[in-house]
Amino acid sequence: MKAASIVTLRKALTHLDRQALQKLCLRLARFKIENKELLTYLIFQSEDELQYVQSIKSQLDKLFDKINTNSYFFIKKSVRKILRRIRKFSRYSNAPETEVELLLYFCCRMKSIRPSIFNNKTLTNLYNRQVEASRKKTLKLHEDLQYEYQLQIEKLIQ
Repeated sequence: MKAASIVTLRKALTHLDRQALQKLCLRLARFKIENKELLTYLIFQSEDELQYVQSIKSQLDKLFDKINTNSYFFIKKSVRKILRRIRKFSRYSNAPETEVELLLYFCCRMKSIRPSIFNNKTLTNLYNRQVEASRKKTLKLHEDLQYEYQLQIEKLIQ
């Protein structure tokens, strides 16, 4: 996600009322380095969560395509970097559906890495932890969403 410039953010903030601005600032106080990215999400992308998830998925695709597959060491470093980004973006959203969706997409893309991640114990454990985390987070969602995500999780386990 590309952060908007300070000028663009300032113009967007002038159109908000005092109470909305106060909420944004209090939420912003929780974060330090990613302040501009968080404000960009809150002001421009929070209205359309599906578009936000799609933009993150396209960024993840680019990162997965850049993975150096010459050794498992480089794969591990890249996968951990991608996972850190997913956690950061899902923290911005605070929506459990977004986090589950991104984790499942991460696991699906991880499964498709060649050479196979299942030949490396560390990568296999990382994959299994993310599948389990998405399963636990799915339990907090609505029943319809739980069913859909459970089907995806079962596909990942096989």
